[in-house]
Amino acid sequence: MKKKYQRLPDSELDIMLALWQGNSKMSRSEIENIINEKKVLAPTTILSLLSRLEKKKFVEITKQGKMNLYSPLISKIEYQHNESESVLEKLYGNSLKNFVASLYQGKTINPEEIKELNDYIQELSDQEG
Repeated sequence: MKKKYQRLPDSELDIMLALWQGNSKMSRSEIENIINEKKVLAPTTILSLLSRLEKKKFVEITKQGKMNLYSPLISKIEYQHNESESVLEKLYGNSLKNFVASLYQGKTINPEEIKELNDYIQELSDQEG
């Protein structure tokens, strides 16, 4: 049975995105440097968010001397998969067609995008057969 993860608030997801793009173990200041490229968060706020993520079992904290190092316990792919399934199930009744249709509602789909989708569907069909 697949493990279900709770959906993270944007502020906690920002921390996870920083961890996923960084080294396997990062200090608070390394995380802060990545976060501050997009928005400025106080060091205490980052520490609070990291603490929440540890309680939710998204992050592991290890001591290295006087410094704490943070590493993700859940991969980006695992989280994306969980979120995708949740959105597909809750908002689109597990209909991939309805999901894709809503993404392109009112927009023109160029031939390259159609080919890319067709290629992906063919790839999935080949895996099934």
